[in-house]
Amino acid sequence: MTSSFHFRPYRAADEDAAIELWRQTWQQAYPSIDFNARVAWWRERWRSELVPQAAIVVAEQSGALTGFVTIDQTGYLDQLVVDPAHWGSPLAGALVDEAKRLSPAGVTLLVNKDNARAIRFYERNGFAHAGEDVNPTSGRPVLKMAWTP
Repeated sequence: MTSSFHFRPYRAADEDAAIELWRQTWQQAYPSIDFNARVAWWRERWRSELVPQAAIVVAEQSGALTGFVTIDQTGYLDQLVVDPAHWGSPLAGALVDEAKRLSPAGVTLLVNKDNARAIRFYERNGFAHAGEDVNPTSGRPVLKMAWTP
């Protein structure tokens, strides 16, 4: 696996690929949940909340979308999605670095408390635990994490 990906701003033509990548990634992380059933909900959230309110940077490799990160003007990182084929590669860390570049005053996020892999990843990338909460959509417990320069 190489790290010959490049970043660019999200374009409307990326919508289907981004949503499919979101579905595949979350299905891999949580195989007991039917993410196919959530695609319509996610598409609506993508269009009405994330695209209008966040900077979205996509990663491409060989013309294929391999990941993306969304960060809003408050520094909230809502989504960091990396193709499971690239888990463990430098891509996720590079996307976090891009979020930090776009929000140099700090970055916050919520991560499912049962997602130990993601929590370790964020800790390795300079994020500290900043409290706990419950995801209002899923009802799952989440960990608040924050990076400050």
